[in-house]
Amino acid sequence: MSRTSQQITGPHRAIEPRGAQEAFLAELFDLLWDRYRQRVSYVRDYEQVVADCGATFVNDHIAFRTFACQQPQLGIASVSRIFEALGYRPAGCYHFPDKHLAAVHFQHPRAELPKLFISELQTWELADDVRREIEAVVVGHREPIDADALSQLATLREGGNHRDLMDRVVRQFHELPWSAPEQESVEAVGAASQYAAWVLVHGYNVNHFTSLINSHGVPKLGDIEKTIAALKQAGVPMKAEIEGDRGSKLRQSATEAVKIDVDIQQEGQAATMPWTYAYFELAERGQIVDPETGEKQRFEGFLGPQATQLFEMTRIK
Repeated sequence: MSRTSQQITGPHRAIEPRGAQEAFLAELFDLLWDRYRQRVSYVRDYEQVVADCGATFVNDHIAFRTFACQQPQLGIASVSRIFEALGYRPAGCYHFPDKHLAAVHFQHPRAELPKLFISELQTWELADDVRREIEAVVVGHREPIDADALSQLATLREGGNHRDLMDRVVRQFHELPWSAPEQESVEAVGAASQYAAWVLVHGYNVNHFTSLINSHGVPKLGDIEKTIAALKQAGVPMKAEIEGDRGSKLRQSATEAVKIDVDIQQEGQAATMPWTYAYFELAERGQIVDPETGEKQRFEGFLGPQATQLFEMTRIK
């Protein structure tokens, strides 16, 4: 019997936590998921397809975007330190010179918890006028989450009341870390870098969550082609291509990105305008041979050329 999307709970609630930190992470991820799925209607379509097929949804990874600046000093650590305090560790580094981007992916010792893909725009590589537009906005960046809060995250104990800490951490992602930018600034920056304009208006909000195709567990959604076909049949607009060949260690695609109204200023007055927000990604992971043991295992990393194409999914069309 089909369930409605309202009855389907977040994907991280299914992870049985082993300790206070894992419980905190699962709740945090589902709070981020809840807001993301409210904004990205294609996610609810995917949930319904999964429910109708009797499949299982496992979130493979979550992506965040940041600016790398010197004044103030910002970048990947602006997001990663929260998760590092909760047990995540760097697992791979990536560089995208054509887009002036770098990224690090983080993994938790508990394999069931999603990977994190955190990227940064290296603003010093941009034209001076574009960099100055960005710096004029981010100079008003709020104070970073302090060492006391990170210490609390690193020493969470079961049975404690962590509600205030959770609320504080969630605000780090959901609230814009600087004042809403002027519309002219967003448009000027966007002409040079769609990634930069995205961060100006969305800050550290989730860029995307990702379905792990391998987790579906039913033939009808058994590979990325079948899943894309099912989503298209449900009316979901999809990326035209699949990144990665059949049988390769990583294959990826995505829905198109939705637009939402974002806060801006027009000549100093509060206003809104539509801008691309997020897409929902699909990832099918293949097998590789562990060079140390000679045994086959699932590839858990990322491939730079494929990620480059997915960065483009938030370009204004």
